[in-house]
Amino acid sequence: MSAFHEPVTLTRDVIGILIPQGTKVELPEGARAQITQALGGSFTVQVEGHLFRLEGKDADAIGQEVVRAPEIAADASDEEIEQAVWAQLKTCYDPEIPVDIVELGLVYECKVETLEPGRRRARVRMTLTAPGCGMGDILVADVKSKIEQIPTIAETDVELVFDPPWNQSMMSEAARLATGMY
Repeated sequence: MSAFHEPVTLTRDVIGILIPQGTKVELPEGARAQITQALGGSFTVQVEGHLFRLEGKDADAIGQEVVRAPEIAADASDEEIEQAVWAQLKTCYDPEIPVDIVELGLVYECKVETLEPGRRRARVRMTLTAPGCGMGDILVADVKSKIEQIPTIAETDVELVFDPPWNQSMMSEAARLATGMY
């Protein structure tokens, strides 16, 4: 496994998301990259002076381990499933900020409801640090895919809202310390 910030060579072609634009770019096998952030199962890499986000499923392309889905008991209660959803939300990171979206104060609401026995829906209301953030769709997709890894979650609705607008006071104390915004 490669060390953080150590140069790596892509072992196969991989799709990276250009930061902050959110554009998908094919990065070729053999390209040299540097891992700048490895949090929550996704990776931020620098290739030829540009930052790209790589999904966790592509970790092997940079010599890292793929993060596995959480294990939940088949008879887990709604409360246990909601706790698992919150835990998954804490694995979602803005690719430029080394703090998860929960600690950043981007998640306004998270509810789990039963659709029928063995099938649940998760509803998340969240925002972005800036309304024009090019990574918004990428973060929403990350939230959906990570929540849908939880057994019995059959549907995930992620609503992106901008009222109230996000501000630094919504961050946890730990997030303010980590980002120097205290």
